[in-house]
Amino acid sequence: MDNYINLVKLCVGAEDVQDLLDWQGSPRSRGPDGQPRHVTRMWPKQENTLLSGGSLYWVIKGLVQCRQQIVRLDEVIGEDGIRRCAIVLDSEVHRTASAPKRPFQGWRYLKPQDAPPDLAKGREAEPALPPELNQALAEIGVL
Repeated sequence: MDNYINLVKLCVGAEDVQDLLDWQGSPRSRGPDGQPRHVTRMWPKQENTLLSGGSLYWVIKGLVQCRQQIVRLDEVIGEDGIRRCAIVLDSEVHRTASAPKRPFQGWRYLKPQDAPPDLAKGREAEPALPPELNQALAEIGVL
C-alpha cells in the first residue's frame, strides 16, 4: 500500500502541456525561491501523506496529461489578509498517459492506484495528439 496521496487540479486556460510549461517559465508563477507554485484557498488536510511523495496531476482540456512532484506547502497571506496555501512544485513536468476527468472546482485528492502512469522515457517528447483524438482514445482506454 502506498503511503502518500496526490492532488488533481484543472489547469485553467491551458490548451496543452506546453501552455503549462510556458506559464511556469514566467516569474509570476514562481515563489521567492524560484520554484513553480500554485496558490489555492484551501489547505490540504492530508498534508503529511501529500508530502510523503505526492504529485499534482494537471487536467488539461478534460484529460489528466501531466504531473509535478509536490515539494512543500507554503503559507501565503494575500493583500486581502486571507491565508492561502502555495503548493510548491518540482520544476520537472512528467507527461502521463491521458486519462479523462470531468470538470470540478478546486482540487481533489487522487489515490496512487487511480493515477495515470507516467509516459515511458522517449514517449515524453512525442508531439501531442489533437485534443479530440486524445479525448476519444482516453475514453475507450487506449491511452
